[in-house]
Amino acid sequence: MMCELDAYRLLNLYTHIPIFVVSIFLAVFVLSADKKNSINRNLFIFILFFCFWVIDDLLQWWSLRQEINLFFTRLSIFETVSVAFFLFFVYAFIKKELGWKQKALLLIPYIPLVFLFLTKYNVYIVGGERCNTELGGLYWYGYLISIVYTLWSLVLLFSYYRNKDVEKKIKDQIKKITVGIVIGVLWFIFFSILTSFSVSNNYWVGDGVSLFIPFGMVIFISFLVYAITKHQFLNLKLLAAQALTYSIWILIGSQYFFASSTIVYLLVTLTLLLSVVFGIMLIKSIRLEVQRKEELQDMSNKLAQANDQLRKLDNAKSEFISIASHQLRTPLTAIKGFVSLLLEGSYGKISPKQEDVLNKVYLSNDRLVNLVEDLLNISRIESGRMEFKFELWQVEDICQEVMDTFVIRAKEHGLSLDYKKPSELLPKIMVDGAKVREVISNMVDNAIKYTPKGGVTLKIEKVFGEAQSIPSAEGSVRVTVSDTGIGIPETELPYLFAKFSRGKDVKRLNAGGTGLGLYVGRNMIEASGGKIWAESGGQDKGSRFIIELPVGENKAEVEKRLEKFVEKL
Repeated sequence: MMCELDAYRLLNLYTHIPIFVVSIFLAVFVLSADKKNSINRNLFIFILFFCFWVIDDLLQWWSLRQEINLFFTRLSIFETVSVAFFLFFVYAFIKKELGWKQKALLLIPYIPLVFLFLTKYNVYIVGGERCNTELGGLYWYGYLISIVYTLWSLVLLFSYYRNKDVEKKIKDQIKKITVGIVIGVLWFIFFSILTSFSVSNNYWVGDGVSLFIPFGMVIFISFLVYAITKHQFLNLKLLAAQALTYSIWILIGSQYFFASSTIVYLLVTLTLLLSVVFGIMLIKSIRLEVQRKEELQDMSNKLAQANDQLRKLDNAKSEFISIASHQLRTPLTAIKGFVSLLLEGSYGKISPKQEDVLNKVYLSNDRLVNLVEDLLNISRIESGRMEFKFELWQVEDICQEVMDTFVIRAKEHGLSLDYKKPSELLPKIMVDGAKVREVISNMVDNAIKYTPKGGVTLKIEKVFGEAQSIPSAEGSVRVTVSDTGIGIPETELPYLFAKFSRGKDVKRLNAGGTGLGLYVGRNMIEASGGKIWAESGGQDKGSRFIIELPVGENKAEVEKRLEKFVEKL
């Protein structure tokens, strides 16, 4: 007996064939991603069962003989076995791999399907002309197993997600899988109810609504595939483009079966040729894009690894410098102390010649102590262990201490040392006074070193608005150390505050130094929320070193900014 099926058979080609092709590509992609992984193997079998469902449903629409149509309708009961393999997939995903005996036990409930799928307990005909069918108890039994195994899978995923030891990456994968399950189930329920409602009320769409049910499963499978193969998503993009292109070719080619004239044949042929040409161009362009992105990703991964390695080496270097500097500082301090005692005559009278030698030893030792202190500061800065004690300080007092320290030294070099402070007392600022004093001292020390004649001037002022170099609502305090020395070439100004950076012209002055002082000073000032920079008119035109610190900040604000500065390092 023949069934009278409606025109939805043609629409079935446009819904089921693309779905089948896309699903096959997803299945192959999952298996090729990692053939030995049981997660991928179980997901591969699950997708194959879905492909079987799509083809079986397609054959039901196109089978006109009643007995053949009934056979394919009854065969669809085996679609429910796919849920068992989804359960196997979940067990493998949560790292509780099932043995073959456990899997066999979980497949036992499906045994009645094998023996009864050809009987009336499964599906039977009730409407001869349209091959209308009724579902038997076996069909509902299969769906009951599916519901139980689906809920079982969700419980396993939820329990695993709540485990505190599970990585964030795995939890993100579980979220995607869960979203896929919810979408798939809701989609299936919605369109199943809509189909039943449409058929029972004799609406013109009839059971044609059911053609869209497989789309929900494709969405579900896509979530699964993306969740476990996210790192290979670009390859998935290429496969999806290929699947879509091939599906379009198949659908256009299928029009030959319905062509009724030569013109239609020619139009179908022209459309197919154009789709083939543009489809090949699309696939090639996506393949090229994927290759370039994979190359960029590979380079990015290598750079990330190299960066991690460099960071480890840098940390090791800083740790070594810190340890070495600590070990050096103790004997150098002892040498300095004993030389001082010798110079003071604590161990007896010394001759002028011996005094001259001891003074040279003392100065050389002092330079070494300063170098060790700079190295220690660098180590502390780069490792984020530099300690700051923020308190309210009067900048004029700090600068006066610096001037008192260097006034004799300036005279020894035949230089003037001027101190220009404001007529009115400046507001106190929240800084580490010792650190600021150290930086200003280094600036004055450098100015004296690199000034053959003339003098050095230290100036303090308060600046507002556009004159400021740092954002501060209440203005900022600026400290300027200017000299009449050798100056700084414009080409060297951008690198002046870099580590181990020294000007080229300092050699002619025989000025000692390592180029660490300005680097350490810049980090100290920036950690305090300030700014330090240098200006110069050029060679032999002197230079100006400027510090600017904000006014009106409290301790909490400064410490919060310091944390951000350390994180940036």
